[in-house]
Amino acid sequence: MQNQITRIELLAPARTAAIGRLAIDCGADAVYIGAPRFGARVQAGNSLRDIADLVQYAHRSWARVYVTLNTLLFDEEIPQAVTLSQELAQIGVDALIIQDVGLLESDLPPIPLIASTQMHNHTPERVRFLQDVGFTRVILARECTLTEIKAIRSRCEIELECFIHGALCVSYSGQCYLSHVLGGRSGNRGECAQPCRLPYHLCDRNGRVLLRDRHLLSLKDLNLTEHLGDLLDAGITSFKIEGRLKEADYVKNIVLHYRRHLDQLLESRAMRPAASGAIHSDLAPDPHKTFNRGYSDYFIRGRRADLASFESPKSIGVPLGRVNTVHGSSFTIDSDEPIQPGDGVSFFDGRGVLSGFRVHLVDGRRITPHKKIQLLPGQELFRNYHAVFSERLQRSECKRSILIDLRLVQTDGFLTLAAQDSDGNHVVVRRPQIDPPAEKPDAMLQRLKQQLLRLGETEFTCCELRTDLQVIPFLPAAAMNALRREVIEALRLERLRNRPQMVYQAGDQKVPFPVKHLTYTANVLNRRAQEFYRRHGVDSIEPAAESGIDLQGRPAMVTRYCLKHELGWCPHQNPDIVPAEPLFLVTQSGRKLRLDFDCHACVMRIIVEP
Repeated sequence: MQNQITRIELLAPARTAAIGRLAIDCGADAVYIGAPRFGARVQAGNSLRDIADLVQYAHRSWARVYVTLNTLLFDEEIPQAVTLSQELAQIGVDALIIQDVGLLESDLPPIPLIASTQMHNHTPERVRFLQDVGFTRVILARECTLTEIKAIRSRCEIELECFIHGALCVSYSGQCYLSHVLGGRSGNRGECAQPCRLPYHLCDRNGRVLLRDRHLLSLKDLNLTEHLGDLLDAGITSFKIEGRLKEADYVKNIVLHYRRHLDQLLESRAMRPAASGAIHSDLAPDPHKTFNRGYSDYFIRGRRADLASFESPKSIGVPLGRVNTVHGSSFTIDSDEPIQPGDGVSFFDGRGVLSGFRVHLVDGRRITPHKKIQLLPGQELFRNYHAVFSERLQRSECKRSILIDLRLVQTDGFLTLAAQDSDGNHVVVRRPQIDPPAEKPDAMLQRLKQQLLRLGETEFTCCELRTDLQVIPFLPAAAMNALRREVIEALRLERLRNRPQMVYQAGDQKVPFPVKHLTYTANVLNRRAQEFYRRHGVDSIEPAAESGIDLQGRPAMVTRYCLKHELGWCPHQNPDIVPAEPLFLVTQSGRKLRLDFDCHACVMRIIVEP
């Protein structure tokens, strides 16, 4: 068995079990999926039966299945969550992703635990504590820089999981209460209404509108393709793709993209993917051709601007060209970029609102939309749906093949078929040599090889079949097929016995928590969570926001993203153009949110005004 330190995981989202299987076929070494309840995406729950089927499918290729139980829990929900965790352990899931430490005070099964990014895992001290109390892995905060990740790795031995692609929460994960305060839907309870994607007015202290109807908190999506090598060198164990609400085509495209980039890096570092098998696909993946809000590398290399997409929280697409002339229901474009019927084209209308249409006809540079559209010469166009690529994406097939060698020999009166896979697993099956010699040995040997190589319905692909037969026996097709099926089933069982597994960690019951006093941002919602922190040396604990405490005048969001920096108003950069503070975000309904800038700590707080 390979040393697990050399095995690196590509982790994909699974909205459903079917998408989970697709992700594995496309190259994911593991998937994470929501349970029937208590997942941080309430719309992405799955039945235990579906999860069990996914587990069985995944384990054949040594892929893993992690289940999210990462919401905060009320007292009466703790027993339900414990029962669910026991049921998940029984069906063989590899780990549970949790946020609520009240579960650590409960009768959980001995199953590996992964600390959700909702636990705000951003310092060596916090990560070390989670390691000491029994977590096997932590999911790092999205806003961690490469320097911070290296600092965490230098002081911790625990597995580190890092987001590399997908939507970004503008807040520190687990530290956003804006949805709860504005609409009663808590992100920590899996019901975020995404107020960060809404338009706001930005006003100064005198009520003057500085920006109107802009999506000031809506971040671009994360894409760390160019930083995978740096993250490997920093000690990342698992590379995570965000998107448990995404559909199959998105998952296929993005998983294939990262599988190919990651494989090149692993080979150069003498590392291996965490799961088995070679991935076969005829698709050339392109993350720019599926849904995205534009891309950034966020804070991985430190603070920088151009993180947000003020114009729209939707997929604007890639620049296509500008309108040249308008002729009735059609128009011409100033670009030679190939355009096809069915393409989706977006543009900003006269009010600055993103609009769009599907292409109906194309004649050279003349385009006819499928509906009547008001366009003006000079208007910039974007393609946010690539019809040819999307059709190719849907038609493409992905297959994960576990490579094996077969050897058929005659020994001591037995016909012996041996199989060995690329992970070093080896099995042998024997059949008594009771068959008469074949009258046409060459033809019989050819048929024998053909039958043994019929592995198309399995997860295996034979690289080499060797035969060492002194006498070619006459074997009926049924006997040959039975021999093949028997060796394949024996190899599956051997692989399951030798499958690398995450190790359950027994926690230290007395290790001190690095903080003595906890505010509502510690997300303590139940009595058992209180008991956990008190046992680990915490003196005072304020209940979680979801308990009903009044947050008026207190931060409803804390974020490393700084709106002043994004707008070029940072006092460290342009002290002469900083507008009069405080600044306010004003919702469409007139609700005021005060912005508090801590330039020393480089954080921005959003405070709900009374």
